[in-house]
Amino acid sequence: MKRPLIIGLTGSIGMGKSTVAAMFEAAGVPVFDADAEVRGMQGPEGELIDAIEAAFPGSTGPDGVKREALGAQVFADKAALARLEALIHPAVGQKRAQFLAENADRPMVVFDIPLLFEKGGHEAVDTVVVVSAPAEDQRRRVLARPGMTEQKFEHILSLQVPDADKRARADHVIDTGRTLEETGAEVAALIDLLARPAG
Repeated sequence: MKRPLIIGLTGSIGMGKSTVAAMFEAAGVPVFDADAEVRGMQGPEGELIDAIEAAFPGSTGPDGVKREALGAQVFADKAALARLEALIHPAVGQKRAQFLAENADRPMVVFDIPLLFEKGGHEAVDTVVVVSAPAEDQRRRVLARPGMTEQKFEHILSLQVPDADKRARADHVIDTGRTLEETGAEVAALIDLLARPAG
């Protein structure tokens, strides 16, 4: 059965992955944003709210998941985190399958997955694109975010596969340490390359 080429898009925090995903989308390549799907399912009226409340009482309200309350119940508790992931991952998998079915006739699609290598998702895509920038650019971008601290940044980095390892394992690397125009040209060239028949 014919299906689109599946591009796995990933990159560490502050590397510009969302910007690159938007460039793919602007070029007409459908993008499945795993994080956005999770936010939707955990938001007001989200389909995971009842299950999360049952597993973690007091962690939801009229506006959906109370991030602080849920975080307090799963942070530093591996078993609790595993229970939460067991609710979320199958639901995201269903959404992804639905997205693929809706875009079955497209030449290519993008799966935007922050923890692609960390969770083994790279095995389910045809080609891996890593978004990367110099470490000083990354640090500047992340520390400019509201509520971000050096400690939080270091903790997030400790949970992610190092950028150098991601680049080494990538099929393609998009450099966002340059101007938006240059990065956009790189994305356009990659789409052009991937659209060519193999061989």
